[in-house]
Amino acid sequence: MRLATLRLPDSTTAAARLDGDRYVEISPYTDVGMLLAQPDWLTIARSASGSTHAADSVELEAVVPNPGKILCVGLNYKGHIKEMGRDMPAYPTMFAKFADTLTGADDPIDAVTEDRELDWEGELVVVIGTRAHKVAEADAGAHIAGYTVANDISMRGWQFRTKEWLQGKIWAKSTPLGPLMATGDDFSPATAVLRTRVNGETMQEHSTGDLLFTPEFLVSYISTILPLNPGDLILTGTPGGVGRARDPQVFLKAGDIVEVTVDGLGTLSNAIVEPS
Repeated sequence: MRLATLRLPDSTTAAARLDGDRYVEISPYTDVGMLLAQPDWLTIARSASGSTHAADSVELEAVVPNPGKILCVGLNYKGHIKEMGRDMPAYPTMFAKFADTLTGADDPIDAVTEDRELDWEGELVVVIGTRAHKVAEADAGAHIAGYTVANDISMRGWQFRTKEWLQGKIWAKSTPLGPLMATGDDFSPATAVLRTRVNGETMQEHSTGDLLFTPEFLVSYISTILPLNPGDLILTGTPGGVGRARDPQVFLKAGDIVEVTVDGLGTLSNAIVEPS
């Protein structure tokens, strides 16, 4: 099953289920995060029969627009670790984002004037479905609602001002999320391929099955630190091929189109624009 958050013509939003080429609203839930807060969310989503919309006629909000937590993992693909000149980590490298950082799957993204070193990072995202606190890795899969896609667009100049990455990762409306969430019975991270393209040129192409720390491990590890709640997000890291690691380096600029696709989860397509 595939779920999305729609932006409706009356400026409201709605959680919806994708049936073929149409979205079916899941009333009265205004977004997928609100739906996931219901203990029987899976049954509610499957049985919904609300208003329908042609899939090619709707605008999409971030699939979970207001998560309580966004936990991010860096250096989680072996190829990316090597290209950044680092040793293989024994534990996940982590940082956080905030809901203000998220934006829709097709929304434009500002080429901010304060940092012209905008870089792409296509990522597989884990969406939490039931509360997880100190869960074993073997049990962690039961707490995953599904998977989606993000582009952790990074302001590299600010990111590397210090040893901590946070200030280069949390610019407003810089992280597209979506276009939809596929439930775990409809998607396997062990077999999917992630691709990032800039102006049609493939920059990243890698199996998500090559994650150093798997989704189940990350849920277990993070839930040891603090509880994970329905709608919380875990960005699992990016593979090799980022612009900063290229020779010469390549960064995003106004006029570029950056796309991130994960097999079975759809495509983010975002234009880089000058700030209005």
